[in-house]
Amino acid sequence: MKAEQLHKFLLEYQGCTAAHAAEIMAKVCHNAVGLTLDHFFHFVFNSHLNAPINSQVHHDMSAPMQHYFIYTGHNSYLIGNQLNSECSEVPIINALENGVRGIELDLWPNSAKDNIQVYHGKTLTPPVPLMRCLESIKQHAFVKSPYPVIITLEDHLPPHLQAKVAEMVTRVFGDMLYCPESDSLEAFPSPNDLKHKIILSTKPPKEYLSDNNADLSNSPLPEKYMSESDDEEGEEVQEKLRSRAAPKYKRLIGIRAGSAKKGLRLALRDGSNNVSRLSLSEQRLEKAADLYGTDVVRFTQRNIMRIYPKGTRVTSSNFKPMIGWMHGAQMGHGKSLQIMKGLFSSNGGCGYVKKPDFLMKKGVNNEVFDPKLTLPVKMILKVSVYMGDGWRHDFSRTHFDAYSPPDFYTKMYIVGVGADGAKEKTDVKKDEWIPYWNEEFTFRLRIPELAVLRIEVRDHDTSEKGDFGGQTCLPVSELRQGIRAVPLYDRKGLKYNSVKLLMRFHFHYDSSL
Repeated sequence: MKAEQLHKFLLEYQGCTAAHAAEIMAKVCHNAVGLTLDHFFHFVFNSHLNAPINSQVHHDMSAPMQHYFIYTGHNSYLIGNQLNSECSEVPIINALENGVRGIELDLWPNSAKDNIQVYHGKTLTPPVPLMRCLESIKQHAFVKSPYPVIITLEDHLPPHLQAKVAEMVTRVFGDMLYCPESDSLEAFPSPNDLKHKIILSTKPPKEYLSDNNADLSNSPLPEKYMSESDDEEGEEVQEKLRSRAAPKYKRLIGIRAGSAKKGLRLALRDGSNNVSRLSLSEQRLEKAADLYGTDVVRFTQRNIMRIYPKGTRVTSSNFKPMIGWMHGAQMGHGKSLQIMKGLFSSNGGCGYVKKPDFLMKKGVNNEVFDPKLTLPVKMILKVSVYMGDGWRHDFSRTHFDAYSPPDFYTKMYIVGVGADGAKEKTDVKKDEWIPYWNEEFTFRLRIPELAVLRIEVRDHDTSEKGDFGGQTCLPVSELRQGIRAVPLYDRKGLKYNSVKLLMRFHFHYDSSL
């Protein structure tokens, strides 16, 4: 094989630019006297040189923060479920090093009411000291990404402990802490403006409204308020809460919570000049999306919306992130949810993904995108599954079958909006550690910008579901044309050393379709 042939392959088949092709040629042919087929196959099967998506930050990062989906964790300090698992700084570190930019901490007084602990209130989760969490965030916040980390504080503290929190975060983060010049922001800064910054987002706690001096309530609040809830306090209550909060603490809040006490639709239609964050449970989001979805879209064009799972999801998962994304909600939660990881592998995995333009545009009559509209097909995506390899290196010889090689097949799902959802699978290749399929599948997509291609390999078993052989989730809008080496991951999202598929992606992307 000649170098000219590889160069032509890169330009015409892989869709490389001339500069990128030259860069690959230099790496493939480095110190080589001549180009051989071994060099070519080394390139094709190399998931670093020939990755299925772009590994660099390439979105415009200069727009205000509400223009981005933000990779967000929920109950970020929990090792397991939110009822009785251990609280620790370790999950926070893991999340940050995987690109998560939104960390949630539940703050509670200790038994002596002289210090702050982090744990899930009214459960059996053993606490972790707040200071340990803050120090871990400082050390690991920008290992994966330079863009800002938002710490959402679920605050259950009296004013004297709020003051202590202010001292702690100021001492730990110092100049890293973003402190707005005014209590009221008229526009959010951009991720570029806030590189290497820590942002606090919170609202004053409800637990201490029962204090008679506050003149807000004469009896303790119902227990439902002891855990997270929507931002439902009225403006008067919010203002009194803010006035009671420790002054130093108030000045450190970079993203303030809004109010939906007078009704969610009124909150969504609020004409205030100030921007804010509104938190909704997934149930309320689904209801709002059904009744007045365009109001949600319009709200998220200027403000930030945070969606958290319903309380019955003890694993803090959120199985319908697409509803939030479709309506522009920036901060949706999903713990160990592969679809979340798939979307946020976009833009170099930096934790900020620019929302599609259609979610931010307004028409001549101030109209916005209507998620209920049936749209025409915008992209035709063709996916070829050629072959797979690597299981013999990463699994024992008897892992899939005690007496014979595995019977692999590949399943593919489009996780997307409405009619975009689809699934396909290859034939089963019996007794093959290196299966060859050479099958092509076609997907017709209406909103490819929000579609995720989930790929999963299984060993066929007639009596059971089949043994898991690896998976990955790829954002369709980021797919690179041509033949690509697609690395696979285990159930926890850890990349296998050797397992990969050789696939081809070909698409016709035309807004006039």
